[in-house]
Amino acid sequence: MAGDSQRLQHPTSSPASQISLRLGEALEACASSIETKDVIQSDEAVAPVTNLLHSIMESCTSDLDEILPGIEGLEVALDVIYRFLSSPDSNQMVVESLSFELPKLVIKFAPLSVKCGEIAGKIIEHLVSVCNPREMLSVLCEALTSHADASEAIGCYSHFVFGLSKVLLRCQRRHLEQVKVVLPVILKVLNVSFSESDEEDTDSLNDLSSAAISIGSSIQEICQKLEGQRKEVLCAILGLYVLQNIALISRSRQRHIVESSSLIVAKFSQFLPFCGLSYFGLLSGDLDKINDICKESDVDIDEDDFMVCFSSAADGASLAVIWGHISAEVEEAAVEQLDIVISKIRQDCFRRWQAIGMFKHILISIDYPWMIKSHCMDVLLSMIDGIIPEEHIGNDDDFSAILPNLFTTLMAIERIMMGAPDLPLRRKAFSALRKVVSDIPCSQRFDTLKALITNSDSPSMVAILIDIVKEGVLVDNHQNNLTKDQNRKEISKLWGSNALGIVEMILRPPKGGPPSLPEHSEPVLSALNLYRFILIIELTGKTNYTHVLSEDSLRKAYSEWLMPLTTLISRILAENDQDDHELAESITCALAPVQLVLYRCIELVEESLKHL
Repeated sequence: MAGDSQRLQHPTSSPASQISLRLGEALEACASSIETKDVIQSDEAVAPVTNLLHSIMESCTSDLDEILPGIEGLEVALDVIYRFLSSPDSNQMVVESLSFELPKLVIKFAPLSVKCGEIAGKIIEHLVSVCNPREMLSVLCEALTSHADASEAIGCYSHFVFGLSKVLLRCQRRHLEQVKVVLPVILKVLNVSFSESDEEDTDSLNDLSSAAISIGSSIQEICQKLEGQRKEVLCAILGLYVLQNIALISRSRQRHIVESSSLIVAKFSQFLPFCGLSYFGLLSGDLDKINDICKESDVDIDEDDFMVCFSSAADGASLAVIWGHISAEVEEAAVEQLDIVISKIRQDCFRRWQAIGMFKHILISIDYPWMIKSHCMDVLLSMIDGIIPEEHIGNDDDFSAILPNLFTTLMAIERIMMGAPDLPLRRKAFSALRKVVSDIPCSQRFDTLKALITNSDSPSMVAILIDIVKEGVLVDNHQNNLTKDQNRKEISKLWGSNALGIVEMILRPPKGGPPSLPEHSEPVLSALNLYRFILIIELTGKTNYTHVLSEDSLRKAYSEWLMPLTTLISRILAENDQDDHELAESITCALAPVQLVLYRCIELVEESLKHL
């Protein structure tokens, strides 16, 4: 190999012609050895060719450009290889022997120039069409695996993936086993490509996406030839593959994602009806069904080694529907009418909760761009617009089953409210938070809000949630005034007394001590406003459903909540550093509204105690 490199550095003729001559000689020697059976193993005959190609690769990509042939030499080498393979005089045994090694070399050459990529594609296409399909499947997968993390190879991946799609169709038996080998490799390549691509890779990504679609088409064609359980399992795998691809495509950060990706997603969406997947089903449990088909079948599906490659299929289930909202072409390709699907979900509270819980995958993930999350919000809002909360009283058991997913969605919406870069999306998130909370059964709505407050580390978010609690108390009180139903009065009592628990949690934190001011002035102000609001409701209505006007409750609030807070604020203002005028003014402005509401609460409590 070193000798080859030295001879390349001291050519007697042009570098390109010398490469052509020497590679041609090596190929003829390889063919002669195999035809005359002078070697026991074919890899021994192929070794001179592969060694020379390695030598050319090293020479052409070194820093000694002034005396070496450069990229042109690689292009010449690939062209010589292709002409030899495609020659009518080529021996099939020789081609087969070369096919074991060439793909692993070609994938290194292909990214180095446009022409290298074109010739590499021709070599792979020819090998795929004439060589043993099972052997080619293994070799192509090995080549892709060895370069799956090489982002510079994105431009040549499509040749290998297209090749695998043809190989799958050429295999005559054990189709399911072949698919299980191929898909993890392809999805790993796709994951790297979409994660690390930039604006310059647009054409390469489009080619790779087309190749990935051709894999889906091959699997679909194979499914149509099978029967029974193997067909059912392979069809389920195709569904997972499609959803995984939709998820990967949606992660692109490229500015033109809608224009470039909607057409690709539309092509993938064409497989959904064939796999028995509908928008309604994707949002209400079909993904679990196809996972179960794979896991519970008699066909050997190793979850650790195979199913893990579909780790984002749950994301894809929601994204398939979201893309139907983004693009009419996608909706049409999936043979769906999204408006009808959303109307159907809106009418079924359990399906609605289930669908909202599905969106957690998109909203909480950092992998998807804000544009995708904004469209997700649009779909979510369309599902809950116009919902009357009291419609589903009595469905508490159903709600408890879906609560974990729904709670995660609410926490994700909170993050968007606090972190989205543009105001319209933050407003959508705020509207979604309020509407989703109002859609929760009344008996569990407060506990959900309390859990959100407890799990939030943002004072501003806590303040917003307390204001939502206040709105709940207001609505509940209004409903209570309009009905004579004792159940409504019990609900009012529940809301009000629990709301007092929120007030105590803020004004007298469970970990001890008064609240941290001025850092937490927002939630403290909201808690005081909530307490004052409950006092006014009970005083105005001359009721005491919440027991807020009982002597024990009033004295506890006065001595444990309000007066310690007064002392704390007075001390902070007295110690305020007047030398730092800007900081002093900021602290004063933060505490002024708190003081105002605090003094009003104290007045109401003192007045109520006088009348006991």
